[in-house]
Amino acid sequence: MTILEVEHLKVAYRGQDSRHSAPLETVRDVSFSVAAGESLGVVGESGCGKSQTMLAVLRMLGSSGVDISGRVDFDGKDLTSLTPRQMRAVRGSGIGLVSQDALSALNPAMTIGAQMAEPLIHYDGFSRRAAAERCAELLDMVGLPSARERLRNHPHELSGGMRQRVLIAMAISRNPQVLIADEPTTALDVTIQSQVLQLIDRLRKELQMALILITHDLGVVAGITDRIAVMYAGRIVELAPTTALFDTPSHPYTRALMESIPRMDRERVEHLPAIPGFPPDPAAPPPGCAFQPRCSVARSECSESVPPLLSPAEGVPGHYVRCPFTSPALAGAADRGESA
Repeated sequence: MTILEVEHLKVAYRGQDSRHSAPLETVRDVSFSVAAGESLGVVGESGCGKSQTMLAVLRMLGSSGVDISGRVDFDGKDLTSLTPRQMRAVRGSGIGLVSQDALSALNPAMTIGAQMAEPLIHYDGFSRRAAAERCAELLDMVGLPSARERLRNHPHELSGGMRQRVLIAMAISRNPQVLIADEPTTALDVTIQSQVLQLIDRLRKELQMALILITHDLGVVAGITDRIAVMYAGRIVELAPTTALFDTPSHPYTRALMESIPRMDRERVEHLPAIPGFPPDPAAPPPGCAFQPRCSVARSECSESVPPLLSPAEGVPGHYVRCPFTSPALAGAADRGESA
């Protein structure tokens, strides 16, 4: 059952003088859905609109100078039409958020216990004693040792992995139906990163939450997602079941991302392939397909119009690509670094 459905979501920032400057679009016509218990990975380079999309879903971009259009259907309600007060009721209890930097997200002047208990007391009517018990239970659930004692700690007294576990505990404290994890392992070393990802995946299954995992690393989402949406320049350029995406990556951008991942089953090389150039400036996007200036198989028609998101020739159910040039021949040319 679909629990969250986003349709034609757009985010645009107005300039100081909106009469003479075009709005700066950071999210362009994004549509996706996620079902109860399902995990969706959202992947792309920094600046491709991943976090902007999810913050727009949560209505956390503010209201001054930003225009959000489209529909965000959650639990039978369009979140774009709710008042700020109504949205506060949805955040936490309906949709939880694990942010990227735990040290910045946590208040350095408050103890862990006080921060965790605040929403339980304010929104759910817990007594201080009951909230403390619930917080200790949550910290134990996320595998934090000596959970009850940790409630008296301040954020700086915990390691990076511990702080991330606290953020996860806070995000699930009000039993959300959807959990959005925005680059939850960026500041962690590889060992702790694996532990945190396994924890998030275990909680998703135990609590039957829908999970949206945002990352720039395709390797992170390989083992714990059911589907993957690849974003570039504010659009989804490929959406597919995880297995299908890794077996038959179809968009040139997806294939380029794949090539940049270190793999144990390939001969060691001194340098991994890199995608030339940078994602486009939202204030001056290229015409047509935004990836065409960096694409090894681009043609003249790529700059004429934005391709639609369609099923590739292979016809894998649920596999959609925003590129008409997805044939095996072109894919091979892209992998060899040749131009079409």
